[in-house]
Amino acid sequence: MTKNKNSKRCSWCGTDPDYCDYHDNEWGVPEKDSRALFELLLLEGAQAGLSWITILRKRENYRNAFDHFDPQKMALYSTKKQQALLKNEGIIRNELKVAAFIKNAIAYVNIEKKGGEFSEFLWQFTNDKTRLNRWQSLKEIPVSTPESEAMSKALKKAGFSFVGPTICYAFMQSAGMVNDHTVDCYRYNQLK
Repeated sequence: MTKNKNSKRCSWCGTDPDYCDYHDNEWGVPEKDSRALFELLLLEGAQAGLSWITILRKRENYRNAFDHFDPQKMALYSTKKQQALLKNEGIIRNELKVAAFIKNAIAYVNIEKKGGEFSEFLWQFTNDKTRLNRWQSLKEIPVSTPESEAMSKALKKAGFSFVGPTICYAFMQSAGMVNDHTVDCYRYNQLK
């Protein structure tokens, strides 16, 4: 999207070029592709305890390490593959998070085996529509909502890990399930 020099961005991205590019082109854009949503959900979980920029800068490494987030391939990862991932310096080598990626792939496959699309499973929490918020500043934006709590509970019931309500809300923001650009941000109206 085009930003003219007088346009204002959400303050969270500051001036970092990677953050600005992510903000301008990805964050808050409604995503309906199941596999893209799966990748985003896993990366949000990988962020737990870290900053998003850390994960963003390692995203390509994650894609390469995890077969471009192909859940069918990931669900079949062996212990040997998991051990190799824990030695991969291009990703966060946290044993619990790596195991969760594999566990989540199995849960994804199970959802789709039951005849549902992963995208539909996730978007049901906003009635398949982007919720348009009207935040004046970052401090107004919640870290979780009843919808992210319901999503978290449903994902955990389906067998997912690293999907607490805060992670789910960050996921909902990035996947465009909610428009949480502040009203003074040029992207707010573009995505409205």
